[in-house]
Amino acid sequence: MIALVMFVVALALLLFGIPVAFAFGGVSMMFAFVIPELGFEVFNILPFRIYGIMTNTTLMAVPLFIMMGLILERSGMAERLLMSMSSMFKGVRGGLGVSVVLVGAILAASTGIVSASVVMMSVIALPLMINAGYDKSLASGTIAASGTLGQIIPPSIILIVLGDVMSVSVGDLFVGAVLPGLTLVSLYITYILIRAYLKPNDAPAIITQEEVSIWDLVKAIIPPLLLMVSVLGSIFAGIASPTESAAFGVVGGVILSSINKTLSVEMIKYALFGTMKLTGMIFMILIGATAFSLVFNELGGSDLILEFFSEDIGDVWIFIAVAMLSIFILGFFIDFIEISFIIVPILVPVMSAFGIDPIWFAVLIAMNLQASFLTPPFGLSLFFLKGAARDSVTTMEIYKGIIPFILLQLLGLGLVLLFPNLVFAFL
Repeated sequence: MIALVMFVVALALLLFGIPVAFAFGGVSMMFAFVIPELGFEVFNILPFRIYGIMTNTTLMAVPLFIMMGLILERSGMAERLLMSMSSMFKGVRGGLGVSVVLVGAILAASTGIVSASVVMMSVIALPLMINAGYDKSLASGTIAASGTLGQIIPPSIILIVLGDVMSVSVGDLFVGAVLPGLTLVSLYITYILIRAYLKPNDAPAIITQEEVSIWDLVKAIIPPLLLMVSVLGSIFAGIASPTESAAFGVVGGVILSSINKTLSVEMIKYALFGTMKLTGMIFMILIGATAFSLVFNELGGSDLILEFFSEDIGDVWIFIAVAMLSIFILGFFIDFIEISFIIVPILVPVMSAFGIDPIWFAVLIAMNLQASFLTPPFGLSLFFLKGAARDSVTTMEIYKGIIPFILLQLLGLGLVLLFPNLVFAFL
């Protein structure tokens, strides 16, 4: 029971706003000091674990994909994409909302960074949607939900992290997440079109808009698609590992920025410093989580949870339901990185004991974690949207608009639960 107390204390510190790495590291040191049977000798193996993290070739893809996304964020690609895509749906009710979802999907497959996608589309698309007469809650929900598609559509940082934590192939995770990601895109588009049909005033057709030629549309769409196909295609075809493809993606991002004449020393500095900060945060959390897991496992926490699910409950579907519900509820309060490094390792032994396919289970977790970006009060996408939109929309309008998309994400999660072939179709 001491292990469970340790777990609750760590969660409480997170809710009080203590930085994640220090909360996990501090709790592990405190319990090692207080419990005589442990002592600080339990950390003797920690340097070897940290060295293993530093030399992990899978995790090397994280900073590379982050850098690729930050370069593309400043390239002006998103603005050209949105303006060109929206011209395709001129005269269609809900057409601008559909174009935002499609651009969100393309950005997700090109950058994979939720914050960049949400902020870019908040600055570019939100004024367009409001000026076109869209309901503010619908516009806010569409932008926030579309921006979070980078959590499930490859290349996704969370899929790389889950691949390492669950010891499964990141390439297989990328392949398995393609159809679930496209399923979410389809659900979003269907909802927008149905709402536009039932409530025309919520999503009116664009009447006046500058004409965009087919050539302009091709020039806006082809470059990011080429980068997306080359990066993901090399992984899917087995030509390159995710880390190698990520490195190629950085080079491709630089080339695209150069072609668009947005490449500059300031952009490179922005991308390098941003990559360093985000990567440092992720790896500090990972080190703190490693220290936590050492003490937690030494106290018998993993054995207790394994015994509870495999013997006391003994039903695989109850385990999956409890696991998904727990991750969804925790997503209201703590970040996806914390859930990945603390909650998921606890579930992995139980998953193995039940014989659950790790690829399918990892995709379920990734779809569930995507909802954590949208669920109030601490959904990061909501903060990004409000910060970029300023006084254009109220917080309550954002909350109201995001509820249907959270329900759509749960529907998507249910479809993957009921139809596992959505994950295995291309494997």
